[in-house]
Amino acid sequence: MNFTMLVTAALTGLLFVPLVVVIAVLIAPRSFNPQKEEPYECGIPTRGRTWMQFRIGYYLYAILFLMFDVETMFLFPWAVVLRSLGVVGICSVLFFLFILVLGLAYAWRKGALVWK
Repeated sequence: MNFTMLVTAALTGLLFVPLVVVIAVLIAPRSFNPQKEEPYECGIPTRGRTWMQFRIGYYLYAILFLMFDVETMFLFPWAVVLRSLGVVGICSVLFFLFILVLGLAYAWRKGALVWK
């Protein structure tokens, strides 16, 4: 890729994005309704305070799920090329799984997996 192609692509991106945003603002339908300013919660009118605190357990479960989900997702490419990796590849994945199990044991020991 030469320099002129790179500059052309960059200028096209820099000019195209604002142009599309301006066109969307100009042609988008507008509706001014007081109900649009109210918080929406599954179609049911909210009762009480809209903003409330959630227990940290919800966030901890979500973070742990994402962490282990993403880490186990790394195992798929390894499984695809298992034969070509050899012993070094298998040892590296076993080390990866060991660290994954250590993280799970740490979360379990700290009580992060206990739903209260």
